[in-house]
Amino acid sequence: MFTGMIEQIGAIEAVQPASLGARLRIRLAALMDDLKQGDSVSVNGVCLTTVELRAGGFSADVSPETLKRSTLGGLVPGSPVNLERALTPSSRMGGHIVQGHVDGTGEIEALERAGGGNWWLTVRPHQDLDRYLVEKGSIAVDGISLTIAAVQTGRFSIAVIPHTFLQTALKFKRPGDPVNIEADILAKHVEKLLRATGPAGGKFTVERLRELGW
Repeated sequence: MFTGMIEQIGAIEAVQPASLGARLRIRLAALMDDLKQGDSVSVNGVCLTTVELRAGGFSADVSPETLKRSTLGGLVPGSPVNLERALTPSSRMGGHIVQGHVDGTGEIEALERAGGGNWWLTVRPHQDLDRYLVEKGSIAVDGISLTIAAVQTGRFSIAVIPHTFLQTALKFKRPGDPVNIEADILAKHVEKLLRATGPAGGKFTVERLRELGW
């Protein structure tokens, strides 16, 4: 589990094709002191397992399923990536619950200066994620915990503060670039509950939830 608070920007050193999937060699800008073989690391919002550690970097295997669902298959040597180690029980929860289980990809439609070092980011999801997008709701874009500022059909926008822009790989993005998107897990659980069969044998609806006191 992650919080979406990016620790550092790494870079792809090599993409090594495998019989199934691929292996990413990632170069670190700064040493992650307690990183061990077998640890989970979020790479652009995708939860990967370290299979090899070396001075200045690590390697992780990527399954065919992950290559299909995320943008990792399009990375090339030199590509910047957002990195975050898994949450520990003593960590502060600075962002929101990010699992590293990407729901789909999207495309940056616009990344515009908003004054004072702030930016206005608009993303168009490739999958039907509209039902999970709400104003002031949480979303992970390339593993970054962000707050949705506006929702329109087929797109959502985010006000990006200067710190987030400068400390993540967002600063390297341009309109048309692909991104990984993970919707808030709480929204997905609520959706499942609303689909479930209610105690009266019918489907849960907003009206039914109100009747039950929610």
